[in-house]
Amino acid sequence: MKILSVVGARPQFVKLAPIHHAAKAAGVDHVIVHTGQHYDPMLSDVFFDDLGIGAPDVHLGVGSGSHGVQTGAMLAALDAVFDEHRPDWVLVYGDTNSTVAAALSAVKMHIPLAHLEAGLRSFNRRMPEEHNRVMTDHAADLLLAPTQVAVDHLTREGLADRTILVGDVMTDVLLATRAEVLTSVLLAELGLAQGEFYLATIHRAENTDDPQRLEELVEGLAGLDRPVVLLAHPRVVAKAAAYGIDLTRGGLIAHAPLAYPDLIAAALASAGVITDSGGLQKEAFLLGVLCTTVRTETEWVETVRLGWNVLANTAGEIAAAAMRPIPPASEEAPYGDGHAAERVIAVLADARG
Repeated sequence: MKILSVVGARPQFVKLAPIHHAAKAAGVDHVIVHTGQHYDPMLSDVFFDDLGIGAPDVHLGVGSGSHGVQTGAMLAALDAVFDEHRPDWVLVYGDTNSTVAAALSAVKMHIPLAHLEAGLRSFNRRMPEEHNRVMTDHAADLLLAPTQVAVDHLTREGLADRTILVGDVMTDVLLATRAEVLTSVLLAELGLAQGEFYLATIHRAENTDDPQRLEELVEGLAGLDRPVVLLAHPRVVAKAAAYGIDLTRGGLIAHAPLAYPDLIAAALASAGVITDSGGLQKEAFLLGVLCTTVRTETEWVETVRLGWNVLANTAGEIAAAAMRPIPPASEEAPYGDGHAAERVIAVLADARG
């Protein structure tokens, strides 16, 4: 069996790692295509090394651009890649432009398509990611759902016969990484104490494309009761520079993105995470770290229901959420047992017949 994975952004590299290791263990031919959607080395190449994936087999080098330009460039390039490799399955991950471009190419070339992390919904149609994931789910031949909530969404959309609950592959890699991480590099580098700082990431368009909104968030983070380390995506740095917004002020410290093991170590060392990232919300939950999500909704509703995540939109809401007490411990494990990738490979093999 040959599986061709298409990835292009940091959360997808994390999800790719356990799939790649499970495929190798099962003797499956696994071809990795990197679209180049994230082209900064700290958001791309270093993840392949740190997660033991190795270099991708194909690198399209698409780079930045508007959603239409970026998606179109990927779609044009992927046809030839799929035609050359003719996999039994094209496997796409999550909700990015790379995902929807690969989905369109695969279905038009009549290559079976599987969607990992299927069924997530924010129900916010302003988000490009919401359209990407819905279109991909309805195009795919096999929907690999991470949670029962995702299964329920797909069932309501009439897709139950294509849906299988496999668990969340990010749980696989996070549990393995957590067992190996040591002290966060941020403690010595920035002179911080364990549990005495917040870790933040802000990157979504609704939080960064409006100068007033970005200024509000930066000012709010700078005024919290502890230092805040903002892991600043290159796009956010560029936006802030264009708007004349200083990302290092008050208690706010702008820092380059971290390699995945260092990110996990930093989250564990922090007093809490403040983010608009879907992946980091869930990683914080799995690590037992408080999360404050700077959005009006989340796909990972289990994190909110269990008290480890709070949605906050204004500076005041963010401050109140960040300083809240730790919730009671829970025995629930909504994101699986750390063996989702093995199930994915087995399901793909069975469905191939």
